[in-house]
Amino acid sequence: MNEKKLHHSCCTGSRAEVQSDSGKGENVKKREFSKRERIKFRNKLIYIPGGEFLMGTNDEEGFISDGEGPTRSVKLSPYYIDSHTVTNEEFAQFVEETGYRTEAEIFGWSFVFYKFLPKDTEMKVQQLPSTPWWYAAEGAYWFQPEGKESSIEERMDHPVIHVSWNDAMEFCNWSGKRLPTEAEWEMAARGGLEQKKFPWGDELTPGGKHYCNIWQGEFPKVNTEEDGFVGTAPSQSFPPNGYGLYNTAGNVWEWCSDWFAKNSDLISIVNPRGPVKGEAKVIRGGSYLCHPSYCNRYRVAARSSNTIDSSSGNMGFRCVVDANS
Repeated sequence: MNEKKLHHSCCTGSRAEVQSDSGKGENVKKREFSKRERIKFRNKLIYIPGGEFLMGTNDEEGFISDGEGPTRSVKLSPYYIDSHTVTNEEFAQFVEETGYRTEAEIFGWSFVFYKFLPKDTEMKVQQLPSTPWWYAAEGAYWFQPEGKESSIEERMDHPVIHVSWNDAMEFCNWSGKRLPTEAEWEMAARGGLEQKKFPWGDELTPGGKHYCNIWQGEFPKVNTEEDGFVGTAPSQSFPPNGYGLYNTAGNVWEWCSDWFAKNSDLISIVNPRGPVKGEAKVIRGGSYLCHPSYCNRYRVAARSSNTIDSSSGNMGFRCVVDANS
């Protein structure tokens, strides 16, 4: 694994990097929802039989600073996982029935990629010095992904974005599901293949065909859109993996339940749940902004993290259910 590669915040923006007077980050309180609400959205669940698999990678392309390796054998119990990320349509139903306000709404802003900011707008934005392609944009949240002048009307089947870990947990609580552990996410994302770079194999574009939504061209200046998308793609784009999961590489980063840690030796190899505490939660899968020249974290073993109150235009989630529930 390449020890010279460092963890870059290009992946997503973190609220810890921004000083803002807008919003105070009110505490998000866990809510109790009715049994009728908890049985929703079970029809897209896919059964994963569990068992043992090789997690992580020893590949030279891996980011050793992210704790991608060493490869280790992990054993999991059976579970069900969503075939695709939670969509805008699904999240809209959650909001309609509960009146829930996301943390991006409470803070009054979320992170937007600079190319998606509306031109000639009066909305307030703050650029991140370390990653100038990220802007804290006033009014950006799940329903207005690029700020006040934008809408999801033509993107109801796209993954919901601008959701924090806390927001994702609230949706899970309502729908009777939970976030996957990092190990559950990786086993399912691999689709039954062992130690392959991608959910479909080792070649990024076999036969010249695109299998994921990532950046083509020169990041962050020019995206040639060879895969057909510049931003998010519908949640069921590209061929599914061997288990029937869509977009486990690229499109949007996906929240996991685990606290982020770099030392896998401290974590159980049987149904691992991650550290008992931490500063940020694991995100997996990469996004439409990943590019091999800078952030090739669309590999199935790649990982990153963010704080539980952070949200951006390239972070979403999918859910799981225990097999015995």
